[in-house]
Amino acid sequence: MNHPAPAHLQGPRIKTGQPSATPYQTLSVKRLTPVLGAEIEGIDLSRELSALQFEEVSRALAEHQVIFFRDQHPTPEQHLAFGQRFGQLHRHPAAPHAPGLPDLMIIQADEHSPRANGEMWHSDVSCDAEPPMGSILYIHTCPPSGGDTLFASMYAAYDALSDRMKQYLSGLTAVHDGEHVYRGTYANLGVQDKSLYPRSVHPVVRTHPVTGRQALYVNRGFTTRILGIPADESEAMLRLLFTHMENPLFQCRFRWEPHSVAFWDNRCVQHRAMWDYWPHTRSGFRVTVLGDAPFYQPSSDLATT
Repeated sequence: MNHPAPAHLQGPRIKTGQPSATPYQTLSVKRLTPVLGAEIEGIDLSRELSALQFEEVSRALAEHQVIFFRDQHPTPEQHLAFGQRFGQLHRHPAAPHAPGLPDLMIIQADEHSPRANGEMWHSDVSCDAEPPMGSILYIHTCPPSGGDTLFASMYAAYDALSDRMKQYLSGLTAVHDGEHVYRGTYANLGVQDKSLYPRSVHPVVRTHPVTGRQALYVNRGFTTRILGIPADESEAMLRLLFTHMENPLFQCRFRWEPHSVAFWDNRCVQHRAMWDYWPHTRSGFRVTVLGDAPFYQPSSDLATT
């Protein structure tokens, strides 16, 4: 009788594929990890991208999920224009914005801040009915050390699940609520609360509309309840999934330098900002691109398992 090998002898938890064999023509790509993340060279975000540059930046984002650019100096208008190449811009439901530029979100923490943006694992504004497709963060001022951002691949988190768990999660939906996230959060900056913040229901596993891959789509920041199962089961399952998706195996970590840009795909990536630099300042702006309503299309291999 054959006995399965012990868990620690069953090989790697995930196996990553090889990068695309098709070379890039207008930029160069340096992978941060085999799972996600790449630094892009040869692109100046203060200039309008050519059609081929735009195509290759889009491809790099699809292949690497989050991409980074160093030594960039876009004006606010150029930052917004870069985002608009990828679609209509998303306007944050609560955060302050640059004067006269409602689509340019202010990102700043300093010695007077009671909090910093993004200290919990999340996908940006997943409480919206049509959550953001991507976020483009430009940091112009950095602390002497610290202030890194962690990114986690929800493709990898899903792929690492057992087939039985994938079957269990297939077709389930969950509540994403902005009320507890946003109410009172920006009061110190003079932002008045709205009467109501977004609340939506999305699939626990979402199918990426570009790549067709499956990604986990629950997060500590916004997800409060899995529907269709008992409340205690929902609580236990979310706790398991949150812990699972925060495995360092699925992550990359970006060390900011002044005038760096990160562009991440919210449909398959979560992130968390480290506020370990008090009393220093970390400051910049974020442009967010509107996405579409998350959906789930079962994989053929799962449907036949």
